[in-house]
Amino acid sequence: MGILDFLTGEFIDVIHWVDDTRDTMVWRFQREGHEIKYGAKLTVREGQAAVFVHEGQLADVFTPGLYMLETNNMPILTTLQHWDHGFKSPFKSEVYFVNTARFNDLKWGTKNPIMLRDPEFGPTRLRAFGSYSVRVSDPARFLTEIVGTDGEFTMDEISYQIRNIIVQSFSRIIAGSGIPVLDMAANTADLGKLVAAEISKVVAEYGLSIPEFYIENISLPPAVEEALDKRTSMGLAGDLGKFTQYSAAEAMTEAAKNPSGGGGMGAGLGMGMGMAMAGQMANQGPWGAQQQPAAAAPPPPPPVEHVWHIAENGQTHGPYSKAALGRMAGEGKLTRDTHVWTAGQDGWMRAEDVQELAQLFTILPPPPPGA
Repeated sequence: MGILDFLTGEFIDVIHWVDDTRDTMVWRFQREGHEIKYGAKLTVREGQAAVFVHEGQLADVFTPGLYMLETNNMPILTTLQHWDHGFKSPFKSEVYFVNTARFNDLKWGTKNPIMLRDPEFGPTRLRAFGSYSVRVSDPARFLTEIVGTDGEFTMDEISYQIRNIIVQSFSRIIAGSGIPVLDMAANTADLGKLVAAEISKVVAEYGLSIPEFYIENISLPPAVEEALDKRTSMGLAGDLGKFTQYSAAEAMTEAAKNPSGGGGMGAGLGMGMGMAMAGQMANQGPWGAQQQPAAAAPPPPPPVEHVWHIAENGQTHGPYSKAALGRMAGEGKLTRDTHVWTAGQDGWMRAEDVQELAQLFTILPPPPPGA
C-alpha cells in the first residue's frame, strides 16, 4: 500500500447511519480518531438529524438531505474553527445521528394508587394505565440536555423519566378535574388531551414532544369494585321477593333434572321448601322486615253537585240546589213543564226531560182523594 492510500484511509469521506434497531434514539458516528475529509459526503435520511459537536461545543445541525461538508454549509463549525474561504484541510469533529421518528406503543401506568375526593363515593383511590408515543423535536436541545456524550442512547434510558412526568401530570389533573369516578370512562379522551398538553410543556425542555397519548383504563380498588358489583346486582334483581321466587323455581328445575339422591321425594321436598321460602320472602321487605298489607284503595271523589236556574215568565231565578228543587216540586212551584238549565247543559230543557230531575216527580205522592 502506497503512502497515498495510507493517507486516504486516515480520512473519512462518507458519513451516514442506517438504523437496524427499534429503540436507538442517538448514535455517534464511529470516527475512531480519523479526521473528516473536507468535502466529505454526509447523508441524512428521513427520520434523522445529524448534529456536529466540535471540541465539546454544539455546532451545526443537518436535517434530511445529502450534503458536501464545506465551509458554506457548516457556518457554526467554520466560525468555531476560524476557517477562511480557502480552507481545504481535514478536520476533527464528533457527529451524532438523532432519530427523529416516532417511538410508538410506549406504556405508562401508576405505580401507586392516586388519592382523590369523589362526589359520590367520597375519598377513594384509583389506578390508570395507557400508552403514548414520543419523538425528538429539537435534536440539538435533546443532545445537550439528555444525551451528553453517550455514544448510543436508547429509548429505555429516558422512558422511566417520561413515565414519571406522565404520572405526576395525570395525578394532578385527575385529582382536580372534579369528574365522578363512574363518569371517567366516558371522558378519557378529554382527560388524555389535558394530560398530553401538560406533559408537552415539560418534555419540550428536553427537546421532545408527545404526538399521541392514550388513557386505556381507569380502575378502582378491588373492595370498591366489589361494592359496585353488589349494587349493580341489587339493581338487576329489583324486587327481592320476585327474585327469590325465580331462584326457587330455578332450583326446582335443576332438582327435577337430577332424579338421583332421593328421586321424586327429594324433588317434591325441594319444591315444597322452595315454594314456602318464596311465599315467606314475598311477604318480607328488602331487608327481611315483614311487609304491611297493602292499604285499601281510596274511595272515589264525590259526584259534582249541580245547581239549577229556572225560567218563568221571561225571567230567570236561581241558582237552586237539587234539594231545593225537590222542596219546590213538593210545593208545586216546580212542575214537569218548568224550564231549567245548569252548567254544561245544551240550552233550556223541561224539568221532566232532565234525567237527574225527572225522579223528583216520580216520588211525589198521588193527588189527594176528591181533588
